[in-house]
Amino acid sequence: MAKIYISLGSNIEPQRYLLAGLQELLTIFGDISCSPVYESESVGFKGDNFLNMVVSAHTLLPVEAVIASFKAIELQHGRLPGAKKFASRTLDLDLLLYDDLICNTPVILPRPEILTNAFVLWPLAELAPALVHPTAGKSYAQLWAEYDKSRQKLWPVAIDFGLLA
Repeated sequence: MAKIYISLGSNIEPQRYLLAGLQELLTIFGDISCSPVYESESVGFKGDNFLNMVVSAHTLLPVEAVIASFKAIELQHGRLPGAKKFASRTLDLDLLLYDDLICNTPVILPRPEILTNAFVLWPLAELAPALVHPTAGKSYAQLWAEYDKSRQKLWPVAIDFGLLA
């Protein structure tokens, strides 16, 4: 069984859509673990702030099926097919890690944004601080400690989704 890490983000009714994404992930994967939620300014375009978090789960699904399930969830919750990468969105689900798999297809793993975006790295470091990045060779806690925090503004927000109770 593979351990996967998933990035969730939204800047259109973000609490509503993050909750919807979490509920869908619970349905597919059963038990999930969640990082704290962080708010960040949009990256790559001018738009409303995003709420972001990282979730871990276990799965027997192959990478292709995991990605297909994420795309279906996004579409079900208002994401437009073929939407621009740098645009506002109801829900964005990205596979960050699939065990320690390194690949270029069907997606690049580990996801490059882990090392470049604070809104991915910080929640991942909170959820799996001792886990080692498969190509950087450093723990996520160490990568976050070394990250230039002046590059992107990011702050924790207190949101209780109440769905794991």
